[in-house]
Amino acid sequence: MAIPLTLAATLAEAQSLEGGKKTLTVERLYDSPDLAGKSPRQLKISPDGSRATFLVGRADNQHFYDLWQMDIASGKVSVLLNADKLAQGELSDEEKARRERQRIYGEGIMEYAWSDDGKALLIPASGKLYYYALAEGKAKLLPTGDDFITDAKLSPKGHFVSYVQGQNLWLLDLASNKVTQLTKDGGGAIKNGMAEFVAQEEMGKMSAYWWAPDESAIAFNRVDESPVELVTRNEIYADGIKLTQQRYPYAGKPNVLIKLGVITLASKKISWVDLGKETDIYQPRVKWLPNSKQLSFEVQSRDQHDLDLRVVDVTSNSSPVTLVHEHDDIWLNLNDDLNFLKSGDFIWTSERDGFNHIYLFDHNGKVKQQLTKGDWAVDSIDHVDEKAQWIYFAGRKDSDVEKHLYKVKFDGTGLTKLSNKGGMHSAVFADNKAIYLDYFDSLAQPPQISLHDDSGKRLAWVEENAVKQGHPLYDYAGLWQLPEFGTLKAEDGQTLHYRLFKPVDFDASKKYPVLVRVYGGPHAQLVTNSWSSQDYFTQYLLQQGFAVFQLDNRGSGHRGTKFEQVIYQHLAVAEVEDQKKGVDYLRTLPWIDSSRVAVYGHSYGGYMALMCLFKAPDYFKAAVSGAPVTDWRLYDTHYTERYLGNPATNAEGYRLSSVLPYVKNYQSGLLMYHGMADDNVLFENSTRVYKALQDDGKLFEVMTYPGSKHSMRGNQVKTHLYKTITDFLERKLQ
Repeated sequence: MAIPLTLAATLAEAQSLEGGKKTLTVERLYDSPDLAGKSPRQLKISPDGSRATFLVGRADNQHFYDLWQMDIASGKVSVLLNADKLAQGELSDEEKARRERQRIYGEGIMEYAWSDDGKALLIPASGKLYYYALAEGKAKLLPTGDDFITDAKLSPKGHFVSYVQGQNLWLLDLASNKVTQLTKDGGGAIKNGMAEFVAQEEMGKMSAYWWAPDESAIAFNRVDESPVELVTRNEIYADGIKLTQQRYPYAGKPNVLIKLGVITLASKKISWVDLGKETDIYQPRVKWLPNSKQLSFEVQSRDQHDLDLRVVDVTSNSSPVTLVHEHDDIWLNLNDDLNFLKSGDFIWTSERDGFNHIYLFDHNGKVKQQLTKGDWAVDSIDHVDEKAQWIYFAGRKDSDVEKHLYKVKFDGTGLTKLSNKGGMHSAVFADNKAIYLDYFDSLAQPPQISLHDDSGKRLAWVEENAVKQGHPLYDYAGLWQLPEFGTLKAEDGQTLHYRLFKPVDFDASKKYPVLVRVYGGPHAQLVTNSWSSQDYFTQYLLQQGFAVFQLDNRGSGHRGTKFEQVIYQHLAVAEVEDQKKGVDYLRTLPWIDSSRVAVYGHSYGGYMALMCLFKAPDYFKAAVSGAPVTDWRLYDTHYTERYLGNPATNAEGYRLSSVLPYVKNYQSGLLMYHGMADDNVLFENSTRVYKALQDDGKLFEVMTYPGSKHSMRGNQVKTHLYKTITDFLERKLQ
């Protein structure tokens, strides 16, 4: 089984990882300090290019973050702002939900933004706002009132702070401290400047208002949730039950009504953009053009087969013009890769040739040139240097299981790979200087951050995070296992990547049980050369005598539309067949005990665990299913209809993609767990399976977590969860 050359080199190099041979305990996996060491997040370079800034969790509480800085000239790293200087308290329900959508968890400083001149920072904390002027060296509480605020932003030139409060948009003039309410009708089902549930959860749209570059206006969404079904849910906590009303857009049911408005700051008047006659749409992206007179916006059809990029002149009464129309008979993926140039041209990525690639368009929306090509995908455009005519992007040109940084000229020439180390690279660029921060990790290297010039040359370490004595991982590094990578062929001939971890103290003469860890859903990838805290539990299992196997089935991300779209209109067919291919391979290994194979996954992985156990009971002896979708009619519109279509036109696909028709095949060996306050995959998904199994007289095991959301946050929850899973696996497989 071939291993990519860069990956092979990385793994060979990693074998020199040295350290103690202390064994892991479940309690240590997610205790502080983090085994990964300092893993900074929210990387930024100040607008003047003088500082790199980032958030770092504390050694005694990895989930409590302070703001750090590196002076780029001297290389000195220091704390810029200690979070103890800010108020810490309870968050509003809206902010809690938003953070759950963002998949961020913690206390202290969780977000911050630079002023345009690089002289100040805006820092939200516990529903309040702080303004930190570097010259003064202290954080000033801004007068936003007593109510919670969310989604605060500094205006592009730093004169104002905008925020959402009481489902309305507000403005604070930093010079006068004058507060102005910009919208008045927010409340109840009406939300101004706030993205709806599916936009946050499924479209990566966490904000719903946007400043014009010259501060003359703010574009915003007005969302009317009244058409969406109002669901009363029980959120079960340890000390009581909270009745929660949530407008949850079930597949096939009505979505929100959405409008796009523009507030002119001088007059405070609102003008509404014509989104077209069809109201059952999605409006996933908005972006101002550099001239501050034109606003671009995207309109996606309900069936997600069509996507328009439109532009409107907000200074006139002209109708919007469609620049780009994308169509796919199956579905269209969204991205954030729109870049308008001062020349009038724009850059846009598209999967129109089967892989996500970069295109240059003229101001009328005509393709001037496709800048990247081939059977590989561009992940994201990270920076556009219009003066030097370079586009910097992350992509998979050299390996499906690694992400590297590249650059290409505006004319499609000069494609150059900038990153050298095998693994996953993510870049954060300075606005006005040819430098960037490289956030790098691999299976053998916890996240590290370095500063580079535009040729890829490393200028300095921001956080080398070397695994040496004193590093949290050092005492355990001697037993840290690296996987073997390989490929298999799916039924249609497409290549499937896998990785296989052997147990500690591997003995080829023995027979080992194996756990198949699965996700299997769209847009995701498990088989990568990357560092992940999810692998801590894998390492623990390896020390308990288990092998761990992972395979990215068809439908997974970063492999092009042909690989992804196999699952359209009928889920858990190709995915389960591919996982069976993986087990068929495991059965060829003399040291694997094919009678002791279990499968474990969470969310879509929890759905896959159930489907594998129920549809292929001769392959899997046991399954652990966490927070699974079990009936896709219970999941949201944008995600579900993308892959299954509408229940009204694909009723049979929905029925056969549900777990429930296959419950009759269950024999034994099932553990299910679910957070009892999950507002994403509703608890009802699990209770329906409980009832079906009980009605069938089948025995199974359940663990529920009071107060837990979908992400199962918190050290105590994770520790108990992984102890429960380990106990189950030992009883079923050992």
